[in-house]
Amino acid sequence: MNQIFQYSRLALVLLSVMAGIVMSCARKQPEDVPLTFAFVPGVADPFYYAMERGARQMAEALGITFIVSDYPATWGPRTQISVLDTLAAREKIDAILIAPTSVDALTAPLKAFATRGIPIITVDTFLGDGDYSKSADYAFPLSYIGTDNELGGKKIAENLARLLGESGKVYVNTTNADVSSVEGRVKGFLAGIAEFPNMEVVKVDYCLDVQDVARAQTLHALQTNPDIVGVFGTNVFSAQGAYQAVVETGLTGAVKIAAWDATPDLIGALRDGHVDLVLAQKPAEMGALAVEWAHKYITHQAPVPKKIISGFEFFTLDNVNEPAMQQFVYQ
Repeated sequence: MNQIFQYSRLALVLLSVMAGIVMSCARKQPEDVPLTFAFVPGVADPFYYAMERGARQMAEALGITFIVSDYPATWGPRTQISVLDTLAAREKIDAILIAPTSVDALTAPLKAFATRGIPIITVDTFLGDGDYSKSADYAFPLSYIGTDNELGGKKIAENLARLLGESGKVYVNTTNADVSSVEGRVKGFLAGIAEFPNMEVVKVDYCLDVQDVARAQTLHALQTNPDIVGVFGTNVFSAQGAYQAVVETGLTGAVKIAAWDATPDLIGALRDGHVDLVLAQKPAEMGALAVEWAHKYITHQAPVPKKIISGFEFFTLDNVNEPAMQQFVYQ
């Protein structure tokens, strides 16, 4: 009986070891199964094209099938909700990387994917207040990956103030009131300008991501406030429209322009002396990080930081032609 007991005990040990091996293989299995990630950009512009490039390069390096939704011609939740409805009908989506076009309107459509076990990472913009560590209805995404927009807005204000001798009236053209990224930039800019007692923000306009509207609004602001000496455009469309208005009125040089987003157009305008300062985000890095962290989470159950902040760089006339800076132009 002793010998039988020993054999039984050995068999149990062997079964336990084999079970462990099987479970270990099961945990690693996702690495061997092709994953499909979907990228949902905010709008058709050079910033999101650069983000797609970074995400696609990382996906190819990791063997991930990478699909991109159609680029919306205009900014807004209605288009993105339609895109998400289309994605929901697909047989296989393993992760969604999205720049939500509203802090509120995308919560329910995205949560429907999360309840199916599909991880969500928000890039550039976020849901709610962006703090996904909270116990809140909007806090289901794995992470927010993007710029510290408030800090960037504050730094823009400080740099523009120096260009203006820390005195004068300035104007802000931004996009939409319910978009986390640009609202952070405006908030930071207003806080930054408030530190200079001889400076004043005369108006904040919303162009709804339409460059021609930004141009018209800036023209009107310059006409009604002829003592404006500085302008801040908070994204691609607001900045490009604003600087065009300044050029048209013949105020280049007299009105300093601070632009957010290093598009080829804005960098060219900086070289030509039409723009004075350009903040470059790092969209390709955001896209690559989103793919990398989603992959780590799915294949290794790696804990994902709730917020990952990418940096930014400033282009000025002094450094715009430096070789090291060219990587930050949105291509």
